[in-house]
This record gives sequence, C-alpha cells and structure tokens, in this order.
Amino acid sequence: MKKILLVVSLLISGAFADKLNVAIAANVSYAIGELKAEFNKIYPDIEIHETLTSSGKLTAQIKNGAPFDIFMSANMKFPDALYADGLAVTKPVVYAQGSLAYLSSKQLDYSKGIDLVTGSDIKKIAIANPKTAPYGKAAVEAMTNGKVYDKVKANLVFAESISQTVTYALTATDVGFIAKSTLYSDKMKEYKKGVNWEDVDPKLYTPINQGIVLLKKAENNPEAKAFYDFMLSEKAKKILLEYGYLVP
Repeated sequence: MKKILLVVSLLISGAFADKLNVAIAANVSYAIGELKAEFNKIYPDIEIHETLTSSGKLTAQIKNGAPFDIFMSANMKFPDALYADGLAVTKPVVYAQGSLAYLSSKQLDYSKGIDLVTGSDIKKIAIANPKTAPYGKAAVEAMTNGKVYDKVKANLVFAESISQTVTYALTATDVGFIAKSTLYSDKMKEYKKGVNWEDVDPKLYTPINQGIVLLKKAENNPEAKAFYDFMLSEKAKKILLEYGYLVP
C-alpha cells in the first residue's frame, strides 16, 4: 500500500518536481551513472544531480546548510554524526561495503603484500586525506597494522578524494591506496590485476561500511524517498556488486 501511495504521489508531483541533490562519496563516482540510469527506468521524470567529493567535505557542507536531499557516505561515522545532530531523518544504514586496492601505472611485485610500499622503487605513495576520506583513514590503518607506516609516512602524498587519489597513483606517485570500486570503470580496464593493481589484505583494516541517510531537507519529499529506497533495493545491490563492492 505504501508503495502505491508513493507512486501516486510521484505522479501527482512529477511535473513540478525539483531535481534531487545527492551528496555522494567520491568512491561511488564510477558506479553512480549506472545507478542513475537504472533508477530512471523506474522514475524517468526524477532528475538526480550528484555532488561528488570526500565524505568529510560533504558533511561540512551539509552542516553549513548545503541543500542536499540524500547523503551517501564512504563510512558510517559521518552520517551517524548528522543523524545525532538532527540533520538526517533516517538512521544510517549500510548500502555498500568498500575495500582497498593498490594501484600503479608500473608493474609491481604485489606478492610482497603491504611491504610493497617500503621498496626502494617506491618514492611517493598516494592516499586520500585520512582526516576527510574514510578510504584514506583505512589506508593509514592498513599501513599501521602492517608495521610499515612509520617507514613510509614521509613519502605519503595526500589527495582531496579517492578520485584524485586514482589520478595521483597513475601520474604523480609510484603507487596509491584506492577504493577497489574505482577499478571497474571503462577507462580503468587497461590496468590489470596482479600487474597494475591488487587487493590490500582486508585483515589489515576495518571493513568500510558505507552509510546512506535521508536528510532533513527531504523529510517530506517522495522523490527523495524513492531514490533512497532504490539504493537499498536488489537492483542497486546488483550494480554495486558489479563495481567491486560487497552489499548487505
């Protein structure tokens, strides 16, 4: 019954609906196009406008009044904080679980595991800013648990987001810690597992649960609720799996 009422509400308001403003962690940038396309097969009149950057920056923007309807974070910490502050109207839930990978334009010996980054041929290491990007925090955790952080911290090059980390890893540094999901875009297909990239041992860092919340601005917005529900649907989960995520 609720689904019927939502569809009716959307049909009534569809002609007048504003576009949805969705704040999205940068690691989802490679999957969001396909997610939007699948959503628009169901709701063709709802326009999604995404803002992609680090979760910390998006959280700061939301706290400063940015008019976002939905927040798709790269962790649970930031949406939990927004919910605690009354800026989110739904309790954060996990929509995807991300993982780390090494990436380089060079051919590296990934059999070394985390010790790879201590090699004499590794002068610069790209990671996302651990203060604002959960994947950067996970990279520091992996290096710390792998007992290499103190050896290489002077070689770290900090990027604004995971997307910028990918760029740095391929152009400005010798290797980078990136979100595995970024490897599934068409432009990354030339980079091969075991040659240019490899999984970081998941035992070295805390699983990266990515949370979604409906924000205060969209409390009574049926279009926002439709996209929120879609992101937790089996159709969205199937797409996320194809981009290297695990799903709940």
